[in-house]
Amino acid sequence: MHVTRFTFINSNFVLYKFLFLVFILQAFNCQANNTPMITPPILQKGDTIAILATARKNVDDNLKPAVNLLHSWGLEVIIGNTIGLDDNQLAGTDVQRAADFQQQLDNPNIKAIWCVKGGYGTVRMIDLLDFTKFKQHPKWVIGFSDVTVLHNHLNTLGFKSIHGIMPISIPRASKEAIESLRIAMFGETLTYKVSPFAMNKLGKASGELVGGNLSILYSLFGSQSAIDCTDKILFIEDLDEYLYHIDRMMMNLKRNGCLESIKGIIVGSMTKMKDNDIPWGKNAIEIIDDVTKKYNIPVLYNFPAGHIQDNRALVLGSKVTIDVTNNFSTVIFAAP
Repeated sequence: MHVTRFTFINSNFVLYKFLFLVFILQAFNCQANNTPMITPPILQKGDTIAILATARKNVDDNLKPAVNLLHSWGLEVIIGNTIGLDDNQLAGTDVQRAADFQQQLDNPNIKAIWCVKGGYGTVRMIDLLDFTKFKQHPKWVIGFSDVTVLHNHLNTLGFKSIHGIMPISIPRASKEAIESLRIAMFGETLTYKVSPFAMNKLGKASGELVGGNLSILYSLFGSQSAIDCTDKILFIEDLDEYLYHIDRMMMNLKRNGCLESIKGIIVGSMTKMKDNDIPWGKNAIEIIDDVTKKYNIPVLYNFPAGHIQDNRALVLGSKVTIDVTNNFSTVIFAAP
């Protein structure tokens, strides 16, 4: 009897220790998941920005408007070695593009890296980069489209970045888009008021803003650069895709659990969508609505961001509150 009782007590003691350990690990994970994203130092007059290429080549003499703009804001400019390089579609080889980015990443005098254009190619160099010095002295990475690779990778490392217009966009960008970039770079608070849209799904939600180009997001899932959608506000936009591709990518978001775990969606421009000879039957907005309507989350359509002239800046990694109503919708960023 005494042996049996001792065994019973000892077994329960082990069980309690195990449950306590599980509780501690869960608490630790919760705390880790709630760790605030790191905000790179906001820009000050006199700071230096590097303009370089991570993807498609830029061999034209077209950077004067962007350089003049930065100078008007009191900033200095360095042009990276990749500007002018020509390797078929790309701005030099993967090694050359990675080396240029790494040089500016490691240079403590560079306070922001502004990617000159998108296209394709950033994913080919991402695994060649070492973010050790960046973690010690973070800086802003700015751009959109293919730069979503960098935005997502930085998000997994715990750092904010700026989704916004790029240097070649300056001549045709709206005044509002340019001003929103300045606001984001200099650490002022972004606030947007958006006109109503019939297909909006009403509601209010707060969470960390993640996302970018839908095609890039889709391509990164399953890699070490994939974002965690849990309790986030997801932003998506895209360009020049077949409509059935949009459906395929949205179904991926559904099947990988992203749509199950997010708190809300902001949909930017879906520009120059294509269809087959046999129509898909829905436009891009209708496809997104079809896949997301089962979820009890607010969805804001027609947000001014993406491959359009009025491409407003978004500080990815920041906490935002979206409030979608019949009258208008707001997207308010927490103070930096």
